[in-house]
Amino acid sequence: GTRKRAVGVLLGSASRGSIDATNSFAVPFEEDSKNSSVFYLDHNYMENMLAMFRKVHAKERVVGFYSTGPQIRPNDLRIYELVKRVVPAGTITPPVFVIIDVRPDRESIPTTAYRVVEEVDLVVPTGGADKSGGAAEVRKSFAHVPSLIGAMEAEEVGVEHLLRDINDPTVSTVANLVKAKLSGLSTLTEKLVEMKDYLTAVSEGHMKANSEIIANMQAIVNLLPNLNVEELVRSMLVKNNDMHMVIYLSALIRCVIALHDLVVNKIAYNGEVGDGLGLAKGKKATKVDAGEEKKEDDGDSKAKSKKKNSQ
Repeated sequence: GTRKRAVGVLLGSASRGSIDATNSFAVPFEEDSKNSSVFYLDHNYMENMLAMFRKVHAKERVVGFYSTGPQIRPNDLRIYELVKRVVPAGTITPPVFVIIDVRPDRESIPTTAYRVVEEVDLVVPTGGADKSGGAAEVRKSFAHVPSLIGAMEAEEVGVEHLLRDINDPTVSTVANLVKAKLSGLSTLTEKLVEMKDYLTAVSEGHMKANSEIIANMQAIVNLLPNLNVEELVRSMLVKNNDMHMVIYLSALIRCVIALHDLVVNKIAYNGEVGDGLGLAKGKKATKVDAGEEKKEDDGDSKAKSKKKNSQ
């Protein structure tokens, strides 16, 4: 596939350390495929679009920028500095960077949010291993922040009204439930693989251990139920058998109803075809009788005419 990506500005509001992105617009953006440090972002277009958006939505301001990644690129920090220039002065909450994964095989939420953090690295002088004479270097990097996709009350009401008019009789509720279960299991598998890769990277020394992430993993493991209890195993088997019995009976009843409808349809069809054949035979017999009577009349008239001629 192509390595080109789209970049845009996020608009919204910030309150108590949380950001609500309610609008966005794309910005002309190009990257050099051979040299990753060369890129073009039309900041004049961005400023003109912001001026027009202020005329329509005065309360919306720049809260960050987005990219179709699907991963962090080296130019993202430089784009962050360009976007930070148009953030209103006196803003406490810094802008965020959101990666939007547009791949069709994505099962989970297609957005991942990041914020910029500053880390201080101590540069050791070349003269020796004594760190006391080293200079401090500030390095910026992206840190993950939790995000979710929601809707306002007005949007939810509008979507509910639209869904009321959409009714697909071919899709049953059971099919939707099974599809949702499969999607949830696929997302769970993806997250478990991601946790495994993280722990493997930490154990091999490729990544630094994060105490918060490890504590969350430990909490997840502690919340797992103990499936070795005999009563729990028995209850799960009974529940599973009951569900399979319901599915079997439903399939059997559906099959019997379908066969019954087929037999009724066959009887009705045979009745209609039989009545048609009976009417056709009756009409043919009537035509034959009428023909014989006509022949007899013709014979009588001929005999009478011969008699008159002989006289």
